[in-house]
Amino acid sequence: MKSLTKNFLFFFFILLILFLGFFLGTQFSVDSNGNGVIAFDFSKSNKVNRILNLIRKNYVDSVNIDSMENLAIHEILKNLDPHSLYLPPVQAKAQTENLEGNFEGIGIEYYLLSDTLFVTQIRPQGPAEKAGLQKGDKIIAVNGEYVTGKGLLAENVISKLRGKKGSRVKVTVIRNGKGNIQELEIVRDRIIVSSIDVAYLMNNQTGFIKISKFGANTDEDFIDELEKLSQKGMKNLILDLRGNGGGYLTSATALADQFLPDGKLIVYTKGLHEPRTDYIATTEGLFEKGQLVVLIDEGTASASEVVAGAIQDLDRGYIIGRRSFGKGLVQEQFSFEDGSAMNLTVARYFTPSGRSIQKSYDKGVADYKEELKKRFERGEYVSIDSALKDSAFVKSNKPYKTEKGRLVYGGGGIMPDYFVPLDTSYYTELYKQVSEASILQEFVYRNLIHNEILPYKNAYEFSQNYKLSDASIKSLMRFIKHRNIKAKQEEIAKAIPKFKKDIKAILARYYFQEEGFYQVVNNQEPYVSKALELLNK
Repeated sequence: MKSLTKNFLFFFFILLILFLGFFLGTQFSVDSNGNGVIAFDFSKSNKVNRILNLIRKNYVDSVNIDSMENLAIHEILKNLDPHSLYLPPVQAKAQTENLEGNFEGIGIEYYLLSDTLFVTQIRPQGPAEKAGLQKGDKIIAVNGEYVTGKGLLAENVISKLRGKKGSRVKVTVIRNGKGNIQELEIVRDRIIVSSIDVAYLMNNQTGFIKISKFGANTDEDFIDELEKLSQKGMKNLILDLRGNGGGYLTSATALADQFLPDGKLIVYTKGLHEPRTDYIATTEGLFEKGQLVVLIDEGTASASEVVAGAIQDLDRGYIIGRRSFGKGLVQEQFSFEDGSAMNLTVARYFTPSGRSIQKSYDKGVADYKEELKKRFERGEYVSIDSALKDSAFVKSNKPYKTEKGRLVYGGGGIMPDYFVPLDTSYYTELYKQVSEASILQEFVYRNLIHNEILPYKNAYEFSQNYKLSDASIKSLMRFIKHRNIKAKQEEIAKAIPKFKKDIKAILARYYFQEEGFYQVVNNQEPYVSKALELLNK
């Protein structure tokens, strides 16, 4: 299994995933299903095991040997690379569920509103909907145990709501914010989660598809959405891979295959113990002829860089945005009997032109985790000149060229064909504080959803016609002031247009799901505007 880590972007600074490690001087064998199985071999010298056994048998006080094992594991793996990592059982299960695209639960989305879990979405035909749970309900108890109060952690409540398919859970809710308390019994089921965030037609000819990760079913889901949009007349496609931290390599290559003619090399992998493996476009793709634009940014990593690299090297479409993350390592997952797992780097991948886009980690994991922050600090997010001067790929002695002879770079991510700077027009200390405290979401869920009547039939009508009232803006500013956030008048004037758009997007997601959200967000968004400009040439 090729599984790749996901990297997260927040506001302007990007905080990378904290990479854990695992390896304990053990040997691995592979079973008939391709799963790695841990196998301790005590017939050979193993100082780590010997030391742990000596401590267990002789140390003066009681100690947690499992914890000590993990410390030894982390110390060993941190010297390999930033992406080889150990997953304890709970994290291993969560990663598998995330990439496999399913879990067992009740089928809701939520927001932690102060001290209560607030239901923001109900999965259609899911267990929660069948039991009568509604958007806007506040969950106050699970199986008779109260789950509200200061210090509430949403994950603790969710762990109580999840469970085996067919099992039952009793949920007590407050409805409509009016003290109407109801108790519902929900039969848990398997919940299918698509990695396609949204797919819709922006105009008569241009489709927009955003993919959050490359899971087990991403390519199949993508083909389904591609067929639907094509039937509606789509001729051009904007593929949004911003913030996509990767996933299964095979899903990425299967998706790229939809854009490329038979016989084209998509990517190849190789490592010390892994012979070169070529991934070749095979069948006739569903979108080999239409105009294609791929959106990327510093959160675009790994499997998503495979797609962007193939499209760029083969001159199949435009790459728009900012330099991608730069992860060109392939992990294989080894599973252990206790439910834990290790993602071990076994190969590097190379784009069709032969370039590796893996950025350097020679200075260690700590420096590697700071690399995106350093890009921001030196101005790379707002100027392509900074990227070209300071990025490692320009130091490469070997030039790389696309199929049509354009110069491209290796060793530090995918450099876009068209650069889009970070939009800082609305950035103020006020906006920063409001965003970090999630004040806009809280304001919407407390004050707008129960008070505003929306006469719009669909996401398009809402995106084109809804305007936040002056009274609501005044109410928002009082709400912000009540949270002890002070601002100068010029800060307020600069931030209010962004506040309005963000609130509209939050409302759109609540009432019209992801399509509503992206129809609002994409309106006059710099990336999308540039993509439409190129497609209309």
